[in-house]
Amino acid sequence: MDALDRVVKPKTKRAKRFLEKREPKLNENTKNAMLIRGGNANLTVTEVLKDIYAVKKPFAVLYKRKNITRPFEDQTSLEFFSKKSDCSLFLFGSHNKKRPNNLIIGRMFDYHVLDMIELGVEKFVSLKDIKNSKCPEGTKPMLIFAGDVFDVNEEYRRLKSLLIDFFRGPTVPSIRLAGLEYVLHFTAVDGKIYMRSYKVLLKKSGCKIPRIELEEMGPSLDLVMRRTHLASDDLYKLSLKQPKGLKPKKKKNISHDVFGTTYGRIHMQKQDLSKLQTRKMKGLKKRPAEKSAEDGGATPKKSKSA
Repeated sequence: MDALDRVVKPKTKRAKRFLEKREPKLNENTKNAMLIRGGNANLTVTEVLKDIYAVKKPFAVLYKRKNITRPFEDQTSLEFFSKKSDCSLFLFGSHNKKRPNNLIIGRMFDYHVLDMIELGVEKFVSLKDIKNSKCPEGTKPMLIFAGDVFDVNEEYRRLKSLLIDFFRGPTVPSIRLAGLEYVLHFTAVDGKIYMRSYKVLLKKSGCKIPRIELEEMGPSLDLVMRRTHLASDDLYKLSLKQPKGLKPKKKKNISHDVFGTTYGRIHMQKQDLSKLQTRKMKGLKKRPAEKSAEDGGATPKKSKSA
């Protein structure tokens, strides 16, 4: 049995808190990514991993040592690192004559590789090469995808989902205008994927809504898709399944129309209309003869004595 698969009993409170963080939750933690260098990674691939690590921080782990592995042939090492570092996303960089400047981006499901896509770097501009101001660490980016192929082709559709998972960052309950300062733009055209990153500048416009300008910040990548390893439809559907606790409970007898108006249906018991209280009016008062008939022939009033 693998050491990471054993039932571990914590001996200290710190170890207990560590194991509780890894337990399944209704609202999962922000997905962490591990960035791994292959055994033959060159300078370009190393700089790409460092720049993406700078963009992804603090939800990323960068392995500085080289790891001799081939994810498309053997995935056990990636699954081991995933359990060790508690990461469900990975980016593997390598370089060889057949596939130069190679990146493999993928994600895990239950510590097993769900899907991964191999991308080749044709052009790279580092963060250091662009002499502009940078966004602070941990800034949540706005993701923009341009190109019909992201919605038509199944491989590009899965790549879009993978990139959203990789760069989306934490889920926030509210958004402030000043926090929208980082844009990641992905364009797919002519068989290539162009990744550009911009800093949002809010300028004065003379009204409440500021004038927005985009300033290129880096990194900048020109990518081409190579190999793909996609999960089956059943496994992919299973990975998207939500627990019952997150599903909203259906309320009975409530419906909505096309305009969003809410309608409710109320079920009432049968009313006894004979006991219904009506408005008291002189015209509705019963005469003495009617009252005596209802009472079963009661004795009439006594006459006043003279």
